[in-house]
Amino acid sequence: MATSLRAYVFLDSLQPQLAAHVGTTSRGFLPVPHVASLFVEIAPGMGIHRLLDSALKATRCLPASMVVERAYGMMEVHHEDKGEVVSAGHAVLETLGAKEEDRLKPRIVSNQIIRAVEPTHAQLINRIRYGSMLIPGDSLFILETEPAAYVAFAANEAEKAARVQLIEVQTFGAYGRLYLGGPESEIDSAAKAAIDSLSGLSGREWKDGGGAK
Repeated sequence: MATSLRAYVFLDSLQPQLAAHVGTTSRGFLPVPHVASLFVEIAPGMGIHRLLDSALKATRCLPASMVVERAYGMMEVHHEDKGEVVSAGHAVLETLGAKEEDRLKPRIVSNQIIRAVEPTHAQLINRIRYGSMLIPGDSLFILETEPAAYVAFAANEAEKAARVQLIEVQTFGAYGRLYLGGPESEIDSAAKAAIDSLSGLSGREWKDGGGAK
């Protein structure tokens, strides 16, 4: 089965909360804030080993995470030198025989803002998060993306745009998920930044009813 490029996400400056979350949930070489980072997602998943190998042999980048599922595979590499991360991306694309524009265009599967979160609701969210705690009375922004890895880009841009708390972010699987908490006005700004950032990314269009062209 041919390997398909699903997501290709370059972050020029990994924001502090997202870097901390990657460090909390990953088992590899953990990034620090403001390094450059690359997330790549492919299908089927097992091919991610070959892509990570090509990126590491071609550059000085370090891997924070690699997720290998049957359907999808995801990898992250980073370095303080943006050029190293760009070169890692080129190595990955060359190994795939693909170009950046061969990635899927990100889709927003769902998004919602819950205002003035109730205390018991906040406690349930806090039981499942690896990031900051959701404070009762704050607003909560939830975003789902497809492919999953694009949620890293949305999270990074939201953190740049507003003073919010990163509650949870999942960058692998069938869908990416992002939870942000904070004051209502800040959440509105973060939500707009996240949604606008994804709408500005190019890629292959999806077929009607799901799947890629």
